[in-house]
Amino acid sequence: MPELPEVEVVRRGLERWVAGRTVESVEVLHPRAVRRHPGGGADFAARLGGRTLGVPQRRGKYLWLPLEGRDLSVLGHLGMSGQLLVQTQDSPDEKHLRVRVRFDDDLGTELRFVDQRTFGGLSLHENTPDGLPDVIAHIARDPLDPLFDEGAYHLALRARRTTLKRALLDQSLISGVGNIYADEALWRARLHYERPTATLARPRSAELLGHVRDVMNAALAVGGTSFDSLYVNVNGESGYFDRSLDAYGREDEPCRRCGTPMRRRPWMNRSSYFCPRCQRPARVAS
Repeated sequence: MPELPEVEVVRRGLERWVAGRTVESVEVLHPRAVRRHPGGGADFAARLGGRTLGVPQRRGKYLWLPLEGRDLSVLGHLGMSGQLLVQTQDSPDEKHLRVRVRFDDDLGTELRFVDQRTFGGLSLHENTPDGLPDVIAHIARDPLDPLFDEGAYHLALRARRTTLKRALLDQSLISGVGNIYADEALWRARLHYERPTATLARPRSAELLGHVRDVMNAALAVGGTSFDSLYVNVNGESGYFDRSLDAYGREDEPCRRCGTPMRRRPWMNRSSYFCPRCQRPARVAS
């Protein structure tokens, strides 16, 4: 699943290429691509036609395009393989093209939603007073948001009967962090993924948040993490932060700090990668 850096890369591309453009027509080529829109494909196309797209917004892993002059937004859910691509109108259709959005200007480009596995989709939603699509109003601010409340996050961590990695992936506590960047931040902080959150003192939670921000900013600088051709920006280009990963995907490779072989353990239908020497389970707060 794309995480905050990958979604932010897409958001920046959309801001450059589609913000301020007015929709001329919408073509829904697969009903599953708009299954989260209550009115279906015809209603989605009709309600979006003639509307001007505002500046794309993001909270955590969620991306949306507000409609100027309306309290409505197009929410983009990328899922496992969704791509929002800006292509020239004469470019051949992608094999898994699901939705096409054409504009009423002469720039010659269109917005395409491509999704091989059809887990993602587009949908129109009413906005909350804060400008969020109502279906994601429960999503917490992400660590790169200037309004993220670090003190409140620490208190929430101490109050939860959970473990560190579960807390990092809890989108109601902190948004945008997924499996890859959780493992990376925990490795940098020398914390075990199963450490109870109640044992984490305030300085250590602040340190962990700092590592979350650092690894995400580093990923953003190189276009995110792309393990295959499914994770691309709006121009179809892959990121290459996978070359800089210290933990994720490095089973049996030497830890970059101490040389101990990295380990992988099954975790919630996923995997956790860690160094058994640098990231030992803690028994007491530190």
